[in-house]
Amino acid sequence: MATGGTITTRRPVLGADDVPVDVPRLPAREAAERELSKPMYHENDPNLLERGLDRFWEWVGGLFDAAAGATPGGLLGLVVIVVVVIALAGGLWWRLGTPTRTPATADSLFADGPRTADDHRAAATRHAAAGRWNQAVQERMRAIVRSLEERTLLDPRPGRTADEAAAEAARALPAHTDELRAAARSFDDVTYGGRTAEASAYRRIEDLDTALERTRPTLGTTTAGAPA
Repeated sequence: MATGGTITTRRPVLGADDVPVDVPRLPAREAAERELSKPMYHENDPNLLERGLDRFWEWVGGLFDAAAGATPGGLLGLVVIVVVVIALAGGLWWRLGTPTRTPATADSLFADGPRTADDHRAAATRHAAAGRWNQAVQERMRAIVRSLEERTLLDPRPGRTADEAAAEAARALPAHTDELRAAARSFDDVTYGGRTAEASAYRRIEDLDTALERTRPTLGTTTAGAPA
């Protein structure tokens, strides 16, 4: 209404049934949360597994991004480094092989049933002729120990290791202590260490076997190294 050039605005008068729309902030937020928590709004949400996978791949992506940023050449440089590391690991695995042990016999020198020294020598000769130096070394060492048992220089004992046999034999054959220890070490290297023997290793054990056959033991007043 205009009075004397002045415009006066009147506020609307609320009736008895009119309610002012003035909701406090906290109750409004709670009401909105209750409404949005209804199942109808979450039918297409990812499940727990999907959310976990999403988080995992986000973490992996962040890890690669960080590594790529710290690697010369960025992501391509990182990929090259990973490929080189895998290639080196594969090369070492192929070169060194997998160390193996015989579960049933642990470190036992003899993995099979009782055989004579001559049986082991014959097996060693066959393996050597075929260039299987690992097996040749093993069989020749077994021939040495079995021969000492047959000569009663060692007591037959199941489960004896090559190192134990060498140490016990050295007491009766002290002149060959170093050769016995070296033979036992070669046996352990190819049997448990995953190493590959060479012809020279087998020839040394073969020569030791021959020398021991010609050597008298040092028992009582017997002279070590005297020919049999």
